[in-house]
Amino acid sequence: MESTKVILVTGASSGIGQATASRLAREGHHVVIGARREDRLAALASAIRAEGGSVDCRRLDVTDRAGVAAFADAAAREHGRIDVIVNNAGVMPLSRLDSLLVDEWDRMIDVNVRGLLHGIAAALPHFQRQGGGHFVTVASIGAHEVVPTGAVYCATKYAAWAITEGLRQEVDPSIRVTTVSPGVVESELAGTITEPGAKEAMRTYRADSIPPDAIAEAISYAIGQPAGVDVNEMVIRPARQR
Repeated sequence: MESTKVILVTGASSGIGQATASRLAREGHHVVIGARREDRLAALASAIRAEGGSVDCRRLDVTDRAGVAAFADAAAREHGRIDVIVNNAGVMPLSRLDSLLVDEWDRMIDVNVRGLLHGIAAALPHFQRQGGGHFVTVASIGAHEVVPTGAVYCATKYAAWAITEGLRQEVDPSIRVTTVSPGVVESELAGTITEPGAKEAMRTYRADSIPPDAIAEAISYAIGQPAGVDVNEMVIRPARQR
């Protein structure tokens, strides 16, 4: 493995974020974890330290631009640099458009799109100053297809893909950019669905899933490549999800 990296992980209180922070800490990196649920963050930090890992935790709402900037700035100040930011925070309250759950649409846009942009804006100046860094966006298979009940969610993930691809093309080659698009993964995301029809459909859809550590392993792979190797995009899904 390369030298220890300072890695920021958003949405780290459960699912892919939690698995990613845990794996990267086990691999010897210092992780800085952020999420809204401070009790979950504290429990994760304790578990990481119990295994001998190195971690800082901080309450983080990715919809708060100043808060995300402070999250990154504090890590850079305390550790002298930021090597990677894993923009993972996301929500998925699926529904049909004719249900008119506009507040839920707005929430997805705020977290999945604006939250990503806030993460980029927070980390990019540090990467430019350092002459290197690595952005990892956790998108979704929804960045590559649209399904009923998924119009707005998929739109936000298409946007995440486009933003990240645009970033890759614009930044200096010393800054690496990776988009990871998970398929069905064991997580709490489906728990945010309020529309009964979408909730029932998701139970069937999620019958075959993979553990979040499968995504964490892919992120670790991308991060662990030599500096001149940029893993741009990965789609990871259950073998049965065709």
